[in-house]
Amino acid sequence: MPKPIHVSVAWPYANGDLHVGHLAGAYLPADIFARYHRLKGNRVLMVSGSDSHGTPISVEADKRGIPARQVFEHYHRRFLQTQQKIGISYDLFTHTDTENHHKVSQDFFLKLLEKGHLYKQRQKLLYSELEKRFLPDRYVEGECYICHYQGARGDQCDNCGNLLDATLLINPHNKGNPSDRLTIRESEHYFLDLAQFEPQLLDYISRHEHHWRPNVVRFSRNFIADGLQGRPITRDIDWGVNVPLEGWDDKKLYVWFEAVIGYFSASVEWAKNTGQPDTWKDWWYNPDAEIYNFIGKDNIPFHTIIWPAELIGVDGIYNNAAVGTRHAVSLQLPYDVPANEFMNIEGDKFSKSRNWAIWLPDILERYQSDAVRYYVAATFPETADSDFSWEGFLNRVNGELLAAWGNLANRMLSFAYKRFDGKVPVYDKLTPDDEAIIAQSEAAFGHIGGLIEAVRLRDALQAAMALARDANGFLDRRAPWKTIKDDPADAARSVYAVLRVIDNLKVLLAPFIPFTSQKLHQYLGYDGHLFGDLNIVEYAEASRRHEALVYDGRAAIGKWEKSALQPGQALREPAPLIVKLEPEIVERERAFLGAPREEHAIEA
Repeated sequence: MPKPIHVSVAWPYANGDLHVGHLAGAYLPADIFARYHRLKGNRVLMVSGSDSHGTPISVEADKRGIPARQVFEHYHRRFLQTQQKIGISYDLFTHTDTENHHKVSQDFFLKLLEKGHLYKQRQKLLYSELEKRFLPDRYVEGECYICHYQGARGDQCDNCGNLLDATLLINPHNKGNPSDRLTIRESEHYFLDLAQFEPQLLDYISRHEHHWRPNVVRFSRNFIADGLQGRPITRDIDWGVNVPLEGWDDKKLYVWFEAVIGYFSASVEWAKNTGQPDTWKDWWYNPDAEIYNFIGKDNIPFHTIIWPAELIGVDGIYNNAAVGTRHAVSLQLPYDVPANEFMNIEGDKFSKSRNWAIWLPDILERYQSDAVRYYVAATFPETADSDFSWEGFLNRVNGELLAAWGNLANRMLSFAYKRFDGKVPVYDKLTPDDEAIIAQSEAAFGHIGGLIEAVRLRDALQAAMALARDANGFLDRRAPWKTIKDDPADAARSVYAVLRVIDNLKVLLAPFIPFTSQKLHQYLGYDGHLFGDLNIVEYAEASRRHEALVYDGRAAIGKWEKSALQPGQALREPAPLIVKLEPEIVERERAFLGAPREEHAIEA
């Protein structure tokens, strides 16, 4: 039976372009995982979208002197284009300013309120005397009162990762105007009473920690051990989801509260868009389903503590008897939260203000999408922070992706196409050496598949590339380019054997490098597509229209299974799969780091 797999991916703030840190932290791991499960025949629903309401959007809008909506719509469109180009295969990449998301978020709020999980409390907040308003946390900077990092934000410290109370920052100041005098005033807000959920959360972590990453378990348990405090879920701001209560018109739902609800609301939206409005329940109310949250390490408490608490608190929302007995009563909590560490750049942390960043729209203009995917996947920060270096990019693309894999596929397909009349060789009987390399490549499906299912993606890629190197060693031993003259039957055997291995590797590598795997699929003489298409589509809602990135897998024929390559099968004329990189790219690309980047115009 196909297993329902829900892939929930962190929502990027729509205030600037995507960079390699985004790709390494959540988007590429999620895509590799989803593509694998689609090949396995499982029912995958992969969703995410632009976070439209975070204060980073308001900060960017204020800087440019334009409305926040204009900023988020501009960058949402660029997100769609960038992720389509690099092949992040969402079933739906939407945004949080849809009518659907507003309604679902408000329903969550009202259900939590009804069940007694919210309370009102006056809160001390930083107030700008200059701007005559309470300053949202992202407008505040100061010294972290835990680790004493100087550039801590009002909500979180990027250095130590702790969530912060802006009023406790040392020397807090208005990020946009450091001379602005900040005072502390009180404002009434609704709080989520996290302490109510402590027993359920501890039980939840205990049931899953054996397959969670150690850093996720450690961070989550420490968060609870420090004492669960109520967290405000409303805020004084004019951009966001309305609080669905009379007298609260000047406040909005806090973005940290409503953005994670996007995993749920996007599932509902996807079901409506596909004409099957109850199908989302096959993941959210199905005890056989597994929900995976792909995030960066700075988002761990939101996904292992706060989001599960919200789900527990609204249990039963939207469920009804009409969906049948195949569904449980309880909403499913995340099965795994495979949080990645950070990817640094040339030994230093990402910094938008210093332009110490590698922006995806830029490098995708200069390099193959699969080259970028390969290098980032090979250096995933799964267990510790990793580093993107241009020297490493050059060496891994040329020395591994091209030398070990691209050249193997191209030279054997070219040899077979030229010396065996454009067909897979017909052989008499395989040698033990031939059978051994084929058997090794077939056994890799179980081993590599197991690593991907455990979200050990870097290890899975290394195992696939080790097989490619072994196939190269097999070719060096058999040397069909020599035996074709004196023993053409042996050349036919060895070429057939290595083509079988290449066909297997095509599938094993397809989740990582789907574009070149598709080309290779066609060169080997197959028709159809390993995966479906990624399209930017327009959806109509009651109040407005919006664009979304959608995966359409109806044309996909790929399967996670061994090669069925037939002797005599017609091949197509091949071409090189991987573009060789020249050494001068290293210094050229390093020169972009820290240099001013042209700011994109945002049209009304």
